[in-house]
Amino acid sequence: MDDPEQLSALIGDIYDAALDSSLWTDVLRKASRFVGGPAASLFSKDATSKTGSQVYGYGIDAHYQQLYFERYVKLDPLTTSHFFAEIEEPIATADVIPYDEFLQTRFYREWARPQGLVDFVAAVLDKNVTSAAMFGVFRHERDGLVDDATRRRMRLIVPHIRRAVLCARVVDLKQAEAATYADTLDGLSAGLFLIDAGGRIVHANAAAHGILAADDFLRAIAGRLVARDAQVDQTLREIFATADNGTAGIGLKGIALPLIDHDGALYVAHVLPLTTGARRRAGATYTAAAAMFVRKATMDPPAPPEVIAKTYKLTPAELRVLLAIVEVGGVPEVAAALGVADTTVKTHLSRLFEKTGTSRQADLVKLVAGFVSPVIS
Repeated sequence: MDDPEQLSALIGDIYDAALDSSLWTDVLRKASRFVGGPAASLFSKDATSKTGSQVYGYGIDAHYQQLYFERYVKLDPLTTSHFFAEIEEPIATADVIPYDEFLQTRFYREWARPQGLVDFVAAVLDKNVTSAAMFGVFRHERDGLVDDATRRRMRLIVPHIRRAVLCARVVDLKQAEAATYADTLDGLSAGLFLIDAGGRIVHANAAAHGILAADDFLRAIAGRLVARDAQVDQTLREIFATADNGTAGIGLKGIALPLIDHDGALYVAHVLPLTTGARRRAGATYTAAAAMFVRKATMDPPAPPEVIAKTYKLTPAELRVLLAIVEVGGVPEVAAALGVADTTVKTHLSRLFEKTGTSRQADLVKLVAGFVSPVIS
């Protein structure tokens, strides 16, 4: 499972699937086995409506897929936490809710247990204030709960899945089934350039055009991508030329470079070869030898739930109860909605009062409203 050659082949398959959507099911099959589970999914969730959709999946029966997104996504204790999880960082059930408490939920009793599923490890690929695009692997009873080895294997492949999804968004091979997932990623701040072997820009997304318009650490001269720093520019020229030879030149994982603007802000550029397998076929179409992702090395402004959680040092379970009180109402209603006992909700509510300095549920509603409103009264 940890064979370097197997991992290298899987990474290559991931990037090939970015340009040939018919490969995603098999890639998810291999990814689930690598991480350690019977099923995997690429999916999106919406924070406002608490809905979502699967774009590509492997291993979960179609009936249960439909049930999840029609009914149980709102009962899933991981849903709220997914919206303020760190990008690319694996998050498992026990990170969100005590496992004994998870076993009491309707979500586990009615959706997970009938399938023999005991855990789920997921990672946010990208997000904005209202939505998140994610990759996750399910754990069966025979696999046991998510452990350190599971997390380590997730960390090995998640960055590549994320870049592959970004690449699929920009290259756009007219794969209509990817449109839903692409919509989730429209708000990305990452710039993506498709570059030929001579350094000429074949295609750039909106964020990339914004970087060029700033005329700072990267610029376009006669259609060629040029770095302000002479040493970085020379390195990029060599990388683009080498990328034309495929992964033999710069490897399946690509190369990362630091970039600094005139104010000293740090950016990271990651160059990926586009000349292997399906990438070679697409590269011929677009005359691109490499894709270069550029992103500022800081996080986007967090969503209100994330700000609330960090401000008051709330656990994921406490945040989940807080948001449910705002949306649903009193203790019995929240307990029914979350599928837990009244006593469990009361315990979390007591901790919420203590951490936020409030004493009534109405005060908690006002507190949340204050974070959401652009003007806090």
